[in-house]
Amino acid sequence: MQANEDAPQAPPRGAPASDAPAADAPGIEETLRGLRDEGRAGLKAAGDAAKALRILVAADISLARSAFGRTLAFTGVAIAFGASSWLLLMAAMVAGLVAAGLSWLLALLIAALLSTAATTAAGFAAMRYFEHTRLKATRRQLARLGIGELADFMPDAGGAQSSEAAAQKVAEVEAQTGAPPKKGLGIDVTPP
Repeated sequence: MQANEDAPQAPPRGAPASDAPAADAPGIEETLRGLRDEGRAGLKAAGDAAKALRILVAADISLARSAFGRTLAFTGVAIAFGASSWLLLMAAMVAGLVAAGLSWLLALLIAALLSTAATTAAGFAAMRYFEHTRLKATRRQLARLGIGELADFMPDAGGAQSSEAAAQKVAEVEAQTGAPPKKGLGIDVTPP
């Protein structure tokens, strides 16, 4: 049994029906209204998100400000008690060294050398950790966007060169010349 070629056949699945009236499709006015409403809803959502972010940042800054004050207060208390305990420990050590038969001069010298060594170690540690306050990675990325004093020394945002490699070149030039690079008015650029 063979199918008749003239017999009507069903359209394939997913294909639009050719006999469907054009009135079912929305008109251009309805489409534009829908697009306008979607755009307004998107803008409202973006505004709500920005407002929520602003509230969050304000609350976070307020919390940080409050915590900073308390941190300073407790740091002051810790320094006062730490200094007094250090002085008492040094006095006890000097008294113990004198009781062990050393002279007052030698006992005080040993206490002073111990204090100097502790001060030196703490100073070097502070200088090392202070480097983290320079926001090196952030400054490099902002420079790639053309913002900040390093912008003239860093590659563009779309460039293939690494900003860290460019920062290393700036540091090498500074090491060779012995002077930091200069901005437009002759002001030293803080190295990355």
